[in-house]
Amino acid sequence: MPYKNIEINRASYSSQHTAKASQFYKGFSTVNPDSQGSKLYDFELIKQDIINHFNTRKGQRVMNPEFGTIIWDLIMEPLTPQVKDLLTQDIKTICSFDPRVYPMQIDINEYEQGYLVEITVALRNTNQSTTMKLAFDQKVGLRVQ
Repeated sequence: MPYKNIEINRASYSSQHTAKASQFYKGFSTVNPDSQGSKLYDFELIKQDIINHFNTRKGQRVMNPEFGTIIWDLIMEPLTPQVKDLLTQDIKTICSFDPRVYPMQIDINEYEQGYLVEITVALRNTNQSTTMKLAFDQKVGLRVQ
């Protein structure tokens, strides 16, 4: 039985491809409508992981009852200093759960249907940071702004 001839062409790399290959973290998401493909890099990947954590109610994950957030349990409560402290501590815990980043600043504001949260996180061992603006809405759910 004869072997087939296989033609091998040289791969052509674009500058976009080499720029993406030099990123710290890479992964994929099938739920990100803004992405050109399913690949995510660095902060986009980290943001998606943190958003996934915020979309989970504390105690909802099987075999890991400490995973998730308490925001969904407090969304109907007025933003008193006690509630704000609870939310701030919960957000710090979630951001610290990801070993790639640490929280630098957290701002929580109340609006008629929930909370607006602005989180600035920094990538460890670099001088890069990004800000996430999240709206926790009691009717719509979590919206990224």
